[in-house]
Amino acid sequence: MTVLVGLPRDERATAAVHLGVMLARSLDADLLLCTVVPPPWPPGMARVDAEYQEYLDRSAQEAIEQARRLVPGDRPASFVVARARSTSVGLLDVAREHGARLLVLGSSTAGVLGRVAFGSVADRLLHSSPLPVVLGPRGFRCRADATVRRVTAAFDATEGADELVVAVAGVAARAKAALRVASFAVRPRTPLTAGIGSRAEDAVAREWAAEVERAQRAVLEQVERLPRQPSALASAVGYGSDWAGAIEDIGWEDGDLLAVGSSTAGPLEHVFIGSRSSRIVRHSPVPVVVVPRGAAHALAERAERPA
Repeated sequence: MTVLVGLPRDERATAAVHLGVMLARSLDADLLLCTVVPPPWPPGMARVDAEYQEYLDRSAQEAIEQARRLVPGDRPASFVVARARSTSVGLLDVAREHGARLLVLGSSTAGVLGRVAFGSVADRLLHSSPLPVVLGPRGFRCRADATVRRVTAAFDATEGADELVVAVAGVAARAKAALRVASFAVRPRTPLTAGIGSRAEDAVAREWAAEVERAQRAVLEQVERLPRQPSALASAVGYGSDWAGAIEDIGWEDGDLLAVGSSTAGPLEHVFIGSRSSRIVRHSPVPVVVVPRGAAHALAERAERPA
């Protein structure tokens, strides 16, 4: 198994490398770090273009050397400079060539520190990648020997949600990590003058919570029948007046990873993140893996095979 890290040539590189090392160590996977530069211009172009190409090549090598210093000595890693018209296309070409199973990216520098923010490359890959994409919060750091200790699967109790949980359970078992199934209820604050409406909403919220907890128990029973088990199983329901509050409500620790599925409206084999998943990702305080439906199906099948 290979974990591919998309290596930016700016401050985001440190977060991406830290996250890639943690995932590779957890899954006992090969680590491949790649930065993408545009291909050279055709001969005969102006000298200024050649100088710009030299600048890009030099900055790519500097990014590789910086990343090499960030990778711990006990974790073997390979480095590559790819040439492609766009970073997203270049990363997918490298992933295909090396058989990568995870693609790791850092957050945009325009985002809030400690939260996930989509840059242009991440946005394109979340609409086109056939393999899971892992996004680290801006400024993510971890110890050199850190591993994933718990994977939380976002669970909305809709069709296909069970498959994501089973897929994530298989990955958690391989990483010797715990599995938590989590659902989130966002309920805006009700004005004090709307007493009757508030009581009606309370009843709806209670009924929803009971239904989702039944669904969580059912999917965890399914996980308990898998041949390989995560180190522990748990469930949680987060409540809040907004997405940030609901996600924070379930509590997070170092070594946590959040998993969300792609939209049912997207292409089967490619990541296509929906509006609900997008809100969860943007408010997550921990790294997030977005799993395409095609990859979730393959991972779930692998998790159900006999040991």
